[in-house]
Order: sequence, then C-alpha cells, then structure tokens
Amino acid sequence: MKFLKIKNVPTVHWSSDHPLNFKPKILTLFYLVIGLIIFGFGESLLIHSMIGLSPWLVLAEGMAINFNWTIGFATFVSSVVVLLIWLPLKQRPGVGTILNIIIIAGTIDLSLYLFNFSTNSYLINLMVGSLGILLVGLGSGIYLTSNLGPGPRDGLMTGLQRVTQYPIAWVRVSIEVSVVFVGWILGGTVGVGTLLFAFGIGPAVAYGLYLVVKVNKKV
Repeated sequence: MKFLKIKNVPTVHWSSDHPLNFKPKILTLFYLVIGLIIFGFGESLLIHSMIGLSPWLVLAEGMAINFNWTIGFATFVSSVVVLLIWLPLKQRPGVGTILNIIIIAGTIDLSLYLFNFSTNSYLINLMVGSLGILLVGLGSGIYLTSNLGPGPRDGLMTGLQRVTQYPIAWVRVSIEVSVVFVGWILGGTVGVGTLLFAFGIGPAVAYGLYLVVKVNKKV
C-alpha cells in the first residue's frame, strides 16, 4: 500500500524539464496524448456502464440539463471554470492543460458515438464502470508525469496538495465528493458508480503514478 503515501508527481525519462515547455519532445507529447485518451475512454466507460457518472460528469450533466448543452460542451466549460480557480493556487497552465480540455472531451464523445458497452447485467456493468475508474487513474499517471502542465482538475488537485501538504489520494477524494454534491444539486445522475469513482479515484491515480514509476525503472 506504499502508493497511498505518494505526495508528488514523479519524474520519469519522458518527463518535460519544465511544465511550460511549449516545444516538448515527441516522446513526451506521445505519452501525454496516450494518457489523455486513456483517461477520456475511462470516463466514457462509466457512462456506458449506466451505474452512475463520475463526479465531474455528474456536474457536466447537471450543467447540460440547466443550459441545454451537450455533456461534452459542458465538460469543456467546467474545465475552463476550474482553470479560473487555479489563480489563487498560483498554478500555471501548459500544453498539457490545453490538450487535456480538448482530448478528454473529444474522446468521451467519440467513445459514446462508436461503442456501446451497456448490458442488461448489473454485474457486468459494475465491472465496466470499475474498469473505467482504473483507466482514469492509469491515464492520469501517464499524462501527469509528462510534466507539460496538469489538466484543470488535476491541477486543482496538485495545487491543493501543495498548499495543504496532504497525500494526493486524500486530496483527490475531497475534491470529487464536493463536485458530485454540486452536480447532484444541478440535477446530474448519481449512482453506485459515482460513489465508487469519488472514493476510488484518489487511490487509482496514486496507483497509476506508482505503476508508471515501476515501468520507467525497467526501461
């Protein structure tokens, strides 16, 4: 359970020397994009599973209902709003921040258009949703270590971690629980999958970082 004690995003061989590097290596961009695609696909699996949306998608759905937007566009807007919250945390966006907003939203919409993983079996749907959470954690572990600027949500997570000095896992859980409450108030769909994501994403991200470090040491 060492991964639960991780407090910092580790540096690996593909990490950029600086998060504001606007001319990163191709390998760095490759891992960034792969991580974001995995993240977005993981999010989409929760939608496919029909057992409850992730907290940020609950918020996006609530916004979509109230403003007659698509969930993808609502996700984009919520990301921009979160960027504004970065200001008092002194977080600075990079290439990864911008690509995060575009690629994750695009991957979610593309997955919903191309695939249908929904079944009549609650157990299978539960497994699909759980896999989605693990993939979001893995995707986070890959793209965060690229060090090209965290996505809006992860930047909020790392910024609060730096200010509070609490472990990443517990900071992420606190954020997710708060977001799902606001999304629920707005009318977003909450279910078992929402609870699993809210309490599981922190450890999943921490484990994703742990796996990336392990793989990097073997390369």
